[in-house]
Amino acid sequence: MTGSGFSIAAAPLLPWWALALLGCAALVLLAVGVWRAAPALGWRAAAIAILLAVLVNPSLIEEQRVPQRDVAIVVVDDSPSQSIGKRHQATAQALATLKDKLGQERNLDLRVVHAGAPQPGAGDDGTRLFTALDRAMSDVPRQRLAGIVMITDGEVHDVPTGDAKSLRQAVPAPLHVLLSGQPNEGDRRLVVSQAPSFGIVGKRLDLRIRIEDLPETAAEKAGTDTDEARVTWRKDGGAQQELTVPVGQDVTLPVQIDHGGPNVLELEAAPGPRELTLVNNRAVVVVNGVRDRLRVLLISGEPHAGERVWRNLLKSDPSVDLVHFTILRPPEKQDGTPIRELSLIAFPIRELFDTKLDDFDLIIFDRYSQRGVIPEAYLENIVRYVRNGGALLEAAGPNFGTPMSLSRTPLGAIFPAEPTGEVFEEGYKPQLASLGRRHPVTEGLSEAGPPGGTPGWGRWFRQIDSQVHRGTVLMTGDRGDPLLVLDRVGKGRVAQLLSDEMWFWARGFEGGGPQAELLRRLAYWLMKEPDLEENDLRAAIDGDHLIVTRQSLEPDNNPVTVTAPDGTRHRLQLTAEQGGRSTGRLAITQMGLYRVTDGSKTALAAAGPLNPVEFSDVRTTPDKLAPVVAATGGGTFWVGSGKIPEIRRVSPEDSAAGRNWIGLRANGDYTITGFREMPLLPALAALVLIVGGLLAAWRREGR
Repeated sequence: MTGSGFSIAAAPLLPWWALALLGCAALVLLAVGVWRAAPALGWRAAAIAILLAVLVNPSLIEEQRVPQRDVAIVVVDDSPSQSIGKRHQATAQALATLKDKLGQERNLDLRVVHAGAPQPGAGDDGTRLFTALDRAMSDVPRQRLAGIVMITDGEVHDVPTGDAKSLRQAVPAPLHVLLSGQPNEGDRRLVVSQAPSFGIVGKRLDLRIRIEDLPETAAEKAGTDTDEARVTWRKDGGAQQELTVPVGQDVTLPVQIDHGGPNVLELEAAPGPRELTLVNNRAVVVVNGVRDRLRVLLISGEPHAGERVWRNLLKSDPSVDLVHFTILRPPEKQDGTPIRELSLIAFPIRELFDTKLDDFDLIIFDRYSQRGVIPEAYLENIVRYVRNGGALLEAAGPNFGTPMSLSRTPLGAIFPAEPTGEVFEEGYKPQLASLGRRHPVTEGLSEAGPPGGTPGWGRWFRQIDSQVHRGTVLMTGDRGDPLLVLDRVGKGRVAQLLSDEMWFWARGFEGGGPQAELLRRLAYWLMKEPDLEENDLRAAIDGDHLIVTRQSLEPDNNPVTVTAPDGTRHRLQLTAEQGGRSTGRLAITQMGLYRVTDGSKTALAAAGPLNPVEFSDVRTTPDKLAPVVAATGGGTFWVGSGKIPEIRRVSPEDSAAGRNWIGLRANGDYTITGFREMPLLPALAALVLIVGGLLAAWRREGR
C-alpha cells in the first residue's frame, strides 16, 4: 500500500543574503511611498512581492510514500523459576493470547524471543532477558518499535540501571510486564553465608548457613524469632547427619576435610510453613582439600646406593617436608660404644616415634633391620599409627630375610608379605602383575610392555623371597615372586617393595626405568590421593555431557545409576578401556548436581552453578523491573490468574498503559520511493503578474 505526501521547497536564484538586501530595499521604497502618500502603492507592493517570490523559486514536492509496519517484541522468560507452580501454564496462556490479538493488528509485526533457559557450561548469570532483548532490537529502527512485552516472574538479573533518560535510551519503547506468578508469595530458603573455597586436609573449617522464611517477619529481622528448622547434611555422599538451627540466624557448621581434592558438602533444610519450591532448600558446597605440607619420615637402616633415590625424590617436591635419618652403626660393630656417641646428631627416638608420630603423613623404612635402635614399644606405636590412618612403606634390604627382619617385630602384624628367608641375586626385569596393569599406581608405566612380554626397562639383581598373606601384588620379579605389594590396614595403608635395587633405574642401567613416576605414585597412594584409588567411581562434566569413570581391580560390567538434579534417574552402561578403567557418557540438559552410584560407591558432579542465583529468591516480584517500566511509560500486570490485559494502538504522544490495558505505539513510519516537483510560480505567469501589477500602478497614478 502506497500513499502521497506534499511539501514546499525553495531553490533561490540568488543567495539568501542578496534576497534579504533586495527585500530591505523594497521595504524602504514602500515606506517612502507611504510617507508621501503615493497612489497605487498596493500594486507596486504586489509586483515587488511577486518578483521576490520568483527569485526564491518555490516548488511543490509530491513524495511517493510506502508505510512501514511497526514491530512489537514479546520476550518470554524460560528460566527454571518459571516452572514453579502454575507459572509455566500462565506464561503459555499469555503468549497464546498475545499472538492471537497482535496477529490481528494491521501494520504490526510480532517477534517472540525466548530467553533465560540454562545452558550447559554457562556461568551463574541468572535470568538475562534484556540481553536477549538487545539482540532482538538490533535490526529494528527505533521509529518502528511499537512496544515490548515481557512475560516473566520478575526475577531478572540484567535489568539496566541509571536515570529515566538512560533507561529510555536502553529501552526505546514502552515496556509492559506480565507477571506469571501470584502476589504475596512466601518461601523458605537455605543460604550459605560463608563457605571457604579450600581447606587444609586433616583440619576443620567453619561453614556458616542460615535458614530464611520469606518474607521475613519483624521478629526475624530483629533476630528475636524462636522458630527452628531441621537441616540435614552429608559429605561426599556419605552418611547423613542432622542438626536443628534457629530460623533467620547464622549458624556455624564445623566440617572436617579428610582428603585432598574436591570435598562435596550437601545440605538440605526441612520444608517451611510456606513453600514455592524445595530447590532452594538445598545447597551444595565444594571445598578443595589441600595439604599444608606433607611430612615424611625416612629411616635408612644403613648407607647404600639406593638411599639417595628416596632422598632426591622426596626433596624435589616442594610440598614435602622430609625428615631423614640414616643408621650409621653396622650390625657387626660390638665395641660397647653408646649409640648416642656414634651418631652425628642425637637420634630423637622418643620425639619421632611417640610425641610427634602423628604429625607425619608417611613413614618409610629403607633397608632397615631391627638392631635395638628403635624399641619395640615405639614400633607398636607405628602399628597404631597405621591402623588409625597413617601410611607406612618398607623398601626391604637383604636383612629382611634374616632374624633381624622387621617382620619379626610388631610391624609384622601389618605387613602383607612375610619373608621365606631366601634372597635371590640373579638379574631379572620387574614385571607388572595382572592386577598391576589395572591398579593406578602401576598402570600405564612407560616401557612396561604387553602382558606376557618383556619390559623395556633395565634389570635388578636382588629380591627378597616372600609369601603374601593379604593385599594386592602389583609387580613380580625373579621366578614370578611378589616384588611390590600394597595393602589397607584399618584406616591406613602399607606398601612393601621387596628389593633395594630400584636405584639401578635411577642410574640409567640398561636404559633405566620409570622409578620417579613409580615412587611418586606409590607415595601419594599411601597418602590417599583420590586420583590413585584402585576402586573408585568418578564423575565430571565435559561441555554438555556427564563423563562417568569407574576404576576397579576386577572387571565390572554392571551399569551405574545417574540421578539428575530434578530427581529423574538413568541407567548408564560403562565401556571398558585401558587398565582398570571403564567410562560412559550421558548427555545432560539440566543444571545442578548429578549423583552417580553403582550401589556401593557414589560420585558427584556439578553442571553449571551449584547454588544458582536464579533460585536465591523465587518469589514473583514487580520491583526489579519497575524503574524501566516507569521510565518508558509501560505497565505491570499480574496474569497468573489467567486474565490478560486488553491491547490498544496509541499514538507516540499518548499514554501507553492504563488500568487493564497496554498500549502499542502506532508510529506511522514510512519510506520514500520517489517524488515529483512542480514550480509554484512558472516564469511566464510570474512575468504576466509583475507586468500587470506595474501597468495597474502606472494607470492608477496617471489619473
